[in-house]
Amino acid sequence: MVFPEYRPRRMRQNETFRSMIRETRLHAEQLVYPVFIMPGKDRREAIPSMPGIDRISVDQLKKEADECLELGVRSLLLFGLPEKKDGMGSGAHASNGIVQQAIREIKKETPEITVITDVCLCEYTDHGHCGCLINDEVDNDTTLELLSRTALSHAKAGADMVAPSDMMDGRVSEIRSVLDENDFQKVPIMSYAVKYASAFYGPFREAADCAPSFGDRRSYQMDPANSREALREATLDVEEGADILMVKPAVAYLDIIRSLRDEFDLPIAAYHVSGEYAMIKAAAEKGWIDGEKIMAETLLSIRRAGADIIITYCAKDMARLLQG
Repeated sequence: MVFPEYRPRRMRQNETFRSMIRETRLHAEQLVYPVFIMPGKDRREAIPSMPGIDRISVDQLKKEADECLELGVRSLLLFGLPEKKDGMGSGAHASNGIVQQAIREIKKETPEITVITDVCLCEYTDHGHCGCLINDEVDNDTTLELLSRTALSHAKAGADMVAPSDMMDGRVSEIRSVLDENDFQKVPIMSYAVKYASAFYGPFREAADCAPSFGDRRSYQMDPANSREALREATLDVEEGADILMVKPAVAYLDIIRSLRDEFDLPIAAYHVSGEYAMIKAAAEKGWIDGEKIMAETLLSIRRAGADIIITYCAKDMARLLQG
């Protein structure tokens, strides 16, 4: 018997079959929506460089949280804009600070929402750096105490998870110890384990009013040229007690997300940052791209690289698309 020559070919797929064998899936509950909280009442201010994103006052949070829940987005990441700033960022750990007020409001009005809080000083310092300064340089050890006090104040207010973004050495261990000592053992830490000194943060710094007044953050954030360093940084955070490892930014660092996914069995988060969001929005407004399709493809690529959680300003838009 003569058999015909075997010729490999692409798998033929109809829509149902394509859905059945899809390797990577994106769900609304995997998305975290960042929210900027500002002082005052009945306030909502558009952020020009981030179309569709507003700064809101605490009393507007219920509306925001309810909308997210209706779309299937169940987690918020809170950033605060205080009324006053100082050299030590004391507003970050004030018992009635802006984020602390926001946590209590959400837990009172929409307790189903998971509240994650950014733990850093940059939004609260008058110089815009992520820690305390000595001779115009960030002092790591002095900053650790203030970061742990901030995390504890968030936990006391009712936060479900804290997310230190400062990149100080030893901050995960310090925060874990303080939380445990105060009976908050069940509050997990989502560490900004791999945070690059990136140009993609520009719109965020406008939104949070936290651009450094001098210098930059390269002395404590990572060099974009380095990948092996990412594994070292993440390993240190794992050893110190991190529960979730985050990579920031996301799209320009998909290789780093994959490296962490292959190396660690902890959940991996990725922050689809303001600049990455703004580029999609700007090109879509110009009519140069299909904004919805690019958004979906971008977020799917982050999932495919290995992220379990995606923090993104697209969360509500993507959830609407998924519902549709």
